[in-house]
Amino acid sequence: MSLGDQIAANLPYLRRYARALTGSQKSGDAFVRATLEAALADPALKASLADGRVGLYRAFTQLWSSAALQPEGAAGLQTASTHEIAASERLGAITPLNRQALLLTTLEDFSEADTAAIMDIDEAQVRELVREAIDEIERESATSVLIIEDEPLIAMQLEDLVTSLGHEVCGSAATRSQALDIVAHHKPGLVLADIQLADGSSGLDAVDDILSIGSVPVIFITAYPERLLTGNRPEPTYLVTKPFRDATVRTTISQALFFN
Repeated sequence: MSLGDQIAANLPYLRRYARALTGSQKSGDAFVRATLEAALADPALKASLADGRVGLYRAFTQLWSSAALQPEGAAGLQTASTHEIAASERLGAITPLNRQALLLTTLEDFSEADTAAIMDIDEAQVRELVREAIDEIERESATSVLIIEDEPLIAMQLEDLVTSLGHEVCGSAATRSQALDIVAHHKPGLVLADIQLADGSSGLDAVDDILSIGSVPVIFITAYPERLLTGNRPEPTYLVTKPFRDATVRTTISQALFFN
């Protein structure tokens, strides 16, 4: 497989990670684009991309960690959305190493050894950063969660997970119309949404309906994340792949609430 093909295969997942890290599709994609542009200009950085997915994420992390990196979307806040301004201000106020470690080991499913290589730290530091991030999750404010999922067992799994984190479930919907009915009576603080619903309706359309009523963070859950991460249209900021691990959903909930 050529280097270009290898990067293309891993790019949707790097976009997912970048968006979860920054809390914004625009900012996340800007950092990914800046990474690729830097690799084209730097032969050493380009050569590191040959190290598969780890090499690509390591190159991104090097650029992300550089104070000199100011891609469009991360700077120029006069044209940014309220959401992006809030995300930038929060990122400017904290050191996001613990979130990086948690996202890499859960959302992106890297081993501690690979995460250590990506972040250029040792495995003991990775474990400590993950522990700190989990402690931060536990301090998150409780909110009301709407679950849009047509598989009863998965819906129950998500309900159990949400309540174990101290949140409440305001409703569980298997169709677009059910989701709208719940929102008419209860305003959620977070939405977990499948893409394909029981009656053939779309979770994407259900979320569009909800967002037309008011702003709320949304986490999409799908078996085919690459279909939604093409870079050609407005896309989800938070995306979890099925089958998922509880730790992955937990981490993504933390990120979504952190930026909202």
